[in-house]
Amino acid sequence: KCPKSLLDKNSNNEVTCKKSKKAEIKKTCRRILTPKMEATSSKEESALQKSSLDVHAESKWQYKSPSDTVVLSPDTESSQEGDSDEDTTPGLDDFSELSPYERKRLKNISENANFFASLQLSESAARLREMIKKRQPPESKRKKPKKKENGTGCRRSMRLLKVDPSGVPLPAAPTQTELEVEENPLIPPGPLEMTPENRDDDNELFKGFLQTWAEMSKTRSKNTKKELSNIKSYKVNLNGMVISEDTVCKVTRGSVSSMAIHPSEMRTLVAAGAKSGQVGLWDLTHQPKEDGVYLFQPHSQPVSCLYFSPANPAHLLSLSYDGTLRCGDFPRAVFEEVYRDETSSFSSFDFLTEDASTLIVGHWDGSMSLVDRRTPGTSCEKLIKSSLSKIRTVHVHPVQRQYFITAGLRDIHIYDARCLKPSRNQPLISLTEHTKSIASAYFSPLTGNRVVTTCADCKLRIFDSSCISSKIPLLTTIRHNTITGRWLTRFQAVWDPKQEDCVIVGSMAQPRRVEIFHETGKWVHSFLGGECLASVCSINAMHPTRYILAGGNSSGRVHVFMNESCG
Repeated sequence: KCPKSLLDKNSNNEVTCKKSKKAEIKKTCRRILTPKMEATSSKEESALQKSSLDVHAESKWQYKSPSDTVVLSPDTESSQEGDSDEDTTPGLDDFSELSPYERKRLKNISENANFFASLQLSESAARLREMIKKRQPPESKRKKPKKKENGTGCRRSMRLLKVDPSGVPLPAAPTQTELEVEENPLIPPGPLEMTPENRDDDNELFKGFLQTWAEMSKTRSKNTKKELSNIKSYKVNLNGMVISEDTVCKVTRGSVSSMAIHPSEMRTLVAAGAKSGQVGLWDLTHQPKEDGVYLFQPHSQPVSCLYFSPANPAHLLSLSYDGTLRCGDFPRAVFEEVYRDETSSFSSFDFLTEDASTLIVGHWDGSMSLVDRRTPGTSCEKLIKSSLSKIRTVHVHPVQRQYFITAGLRDIHIYDARCLKPSRNQPLISLTEHTKSIASAYFSPLTGNRVVTTCADCKLRIFDSSCISSKIPLLTTIRHNTITGRWLTRFQAVWDPKQEDCVIVGSMAQPRRVEIFHETGKWVHSFLGGECLASVCSINAMHPTRYILAGGNSSGRVHVFMNESCG
């Protein structure tokens, strides 16, 4: 029997040996597996295994000193005897301290390492890389087919080959060394003589034409206050308006951008402004109809606005993008220059006074000009900055002429002409119900109690302007297709000057037509022309007293609907 102190000491040594054995087993496995995975031959593997076993044997005896006596339990002796009976892996005989499971695991690890080392995967991968680098894909060049000398080739245009039908080469075309002249050169400042571009001779006929216009302006009947007619009788008169081949004529060479009808009760005279800067006049009483058309070039850019003077209808005022406002005086046969600003581009204008002496002009950059025709020179009286970035249309209230409305990109503003300042002006009223680009905004012609707007969101809006206060309520919204595209002039809904509760607007529907709507949103009438109206009439104008409608299209043609009694 051993003393109790000796037994406690031996048990402590046994625990310490077990911990050291576990640590040494982990270190040994790392030392065995690492060189075997990296080795490339079996000789190096065995050398590494032997060295690791030697290290393990040395470390084993470090924990057993000669002075320490270890008493093994019967379980430990039996386990050692059982381990000696089992098969041991070559090179692992000295690992008698390991369990059978751990020795089996080490054996599998070593066999797997030997197997992967025998495959020599790293060498094969290196060889493959070299093979890929050496092999380069051949360039695929399409071989051109050889031309057959005796065979007939494909047919080619003789014009492109620059030969005549007999096969003789054509002479080379002379190269143009001089700069091409602009299609529409700038018009020099000052008055311009009325010289029709579509007539070479017939001066006597042109003089008679000018004399007719002057006489009609003198003998015209004075407009009195008109009352609204019954909607039923109005529809009956509209149904009597027809179009024929005699009332369709090409008046301008380019697309029509503005229209005006002379207020004469005797003759039907139509004026059309074109995008090319031309102004065409057409007297429908002439036969053949081409003899009644006279074409002038008072501007170099699109004519966006045309008005006959309310005080003297013998004066036709035209405004253009080129920054000029001219007055065509037919008795004098001259286009006078009223206002000129080459640094700006004009969009629209209207008369602030009934005698047409004072004008309000809108600019594309959002500014406005007050022009007095009685002042000598071609400058403005006052240049005003508005709160809009652009101004498309300007229209004056027919009764309270100090108020005027402007249409911008998305907003519509109403200003008081008496409160305008040169600096930035704030509007009295702003209409912000529009969601897209606005094309126009106009007061109703008799009382100004309504405002109609045209917007690119396919809606016509009618507002109640009977009381100009801080806000104008929206009365009606009319669904109407206003998407004209790039090549057509934008629609502008205008009031009928005889029936101020009805609106006239072009249409994109098939067959082509011009439509009239009531302020309540109800459809009133559609002008259908059949073969005589085969295109879209974007710009339309109505005679102030007679049932005559004129519409212009993108080809320069003017279509006139008139009542049979007006012919």
